This record gives sequence, C-alpha cells and structure tokens, in this order.
Amino acid sequence: MYHLMNKKFSKWAKKKKIDAQSLTKSLNEVVDGRFEANLGAHIYKKRIARSGAGKSGGFRTIICFKQNDRAVYVHGFSKNAKGNISDKELLALKEYAEILLNMSNDDLQTAITTGALVEVK
Repeated sequence: MYHLMNKKFSKWAKKKKIDAQSLTKSLNEVVDGRFEANLGAHIYKKRIARSGAGKSGGFRTIICFKQNDRAVYVHGFSKNAKGNISDKELLALKEYAEILLNMSNDDLQTAITTGALVEVK
C-alpha cells in the first residue's frame, strides 16, 4: 500500500515537527477504523498528537484513503488555528481525492519522482 503526502502537507508536517512514525501510527488507526470523521468520498479526518501533548490540543489531518491501495495526507491544520474545514474546502478535497485515488501506479511513481507526492518512510 502506498503511504504518501502531497508536497504542501509534507512542508507543513516538517514545520510542525510531525514525524513519519506519527503519520504511520495515525494511518494504522484509520485502517483499524479509528478516526474522527468520515467526510465521504474516501476522505477522513484524523487527529495527531502534538509532541509532548495529547491529541485533543494537537493537529487535524485530512487523509484520502482507499483500503489496501493508498493513503495520501493532503491537508493539516492546528485546532487553535482553524476549527474545521469549510464546505467549499471539502468539495475541493473530494475532487482532489478522486484524482489521487484514481491515478495509475505509473502516474503515482511519476508524481513521487517529480516531488508532487512524497512517500512517508
């Protein structure tokens, strides 16, 4: 299964000091059915704890996830910076998820090679 993040999310996660281990742990929780919200169209909202703090005051992430295929972190935000995503953002995320989840493996590899998508290692 591909475990990826888009370029913008990758920069945000690095700035917020969210490591690959935290992202992998949160994805495993989504795989197990433990997430904050299913927003439809294979989009899930998942909390990630801040380093040294709990999840409730931590970060919110948006993941495009298709079971046994791929997961792509596409958006992240701090709870204190933003309460939730808007309806307009959700619509755009649904369109983006459709593109990401329907890409062929060759297209995914090209996106990884060009840096548009980054593997979580």
